Order: sequence, then C-alpha cells, then structure tokens
Amino acid sequence: MASLIRTPETSHRIHFQDCDMLGHLNNARYLDYFLNAREDQVAQHYQLNMGALAQEQQAAWVITKHYLSYLKPARQGVEVLIRSQLIHFDNSNLVLEMQMRSGDGRRLLALLWSEMAFVRLPGGTRLDHSDELMDLLDQLDVEAADYDPDGFDERVKAVRKELKAARRAAGEAD
Repeated sequence: MASLIRTPETSHRIHFQDCDMLGHLNNARYLDYFLNAREDQVAQHYQLNMGALAQEQQAAWVITKHYLSYLKPARQGVEVLIRSQLIHFDNSNLVLEMQMRSGDGRRLLALLWSEMAFVRLPGGTRLDHSDELMDLLDQLDVEAADYDPDGFDERVKAVRKELKAARRAAGEAD
C-alpha cells in the first residue's frame, strides 16, 4: 500500500454568516470548520466515508472531549489552512489534533484536540477497534506530535515556537 498522508491540509474561506459583529469567526463555529475539514480530508486522502463506515461496522467514533485554544482571530473573507492529524490511539480511543493556520500556513490561529471513543451502534458501549482499523490508525499516527493527556498547553506553545522559528529562518518579521 502506498504511504498515506499523515497530516492532510485543506484551505477554507471564512464565511460572513459564521462571524461575529467584529468580523471574527464565532468561537462555536471553529468546531464546525475543524470537523468539516477532517471529514473532507478523510474522504479525499483515505477514501473513507464515515457514515458508511459506521453502518458497515455498526460502530463509530464519538467525541468525548475537546481542548481548544483560540490564539488569533480568523477573519471574515480570508483563507485559512486547516491541518489535521492523529496523535494518539489505543484499542478503543483516538486523539485528533487539528490546527487552523493563516492561509500561508505560517501563523497558528487555533489548535484543537478532540478525544474520541469507538462505540457500538446504537447502544453506545465502548468497542475495540478491528484489526483492520488498528492497522490503518498505526499508519496514520503522527508520533512526532508528543501526546500527553495533560499537555495541551505545552503542545500549543511548541507549535507556536516551531512556526516562529520557521518565520525567522525565512527572514520574516514577527
């Protein structure tokens, strides 16, 4: 099997209807942008339809927790880059990291961790991933993104530091 893209990214334009009176993306809408981007990326890069997978397996991932840091406003009409990656998984759980960056990818606007549990449908009881899913998750796991359940704030700082160093290396002013 060909190597899968572990950190897909897509561009999205911030729509007027999703913004507050200041022209900033409404805080509640960040989740929609992140989750819609991930759904599109999974379909495009992994050829997975999450609804079909849920019906086929009689199981699905449900979100159990979000950690979201808003760093800079995403403004109405601008293009943003949304990156997503799997940073942790075990037999029945996974953690996705999603980053919203400026359109050029050089500045972090927001960072999200979504913790999910794999559950049986329709009952909602936890279920272990199948061997096939475990193999896929193993291929997609980004081990370089250090995951510590209590380390969200440290991860935000590390990504910001990494982007700042890249901007300096490129000769950009902060």
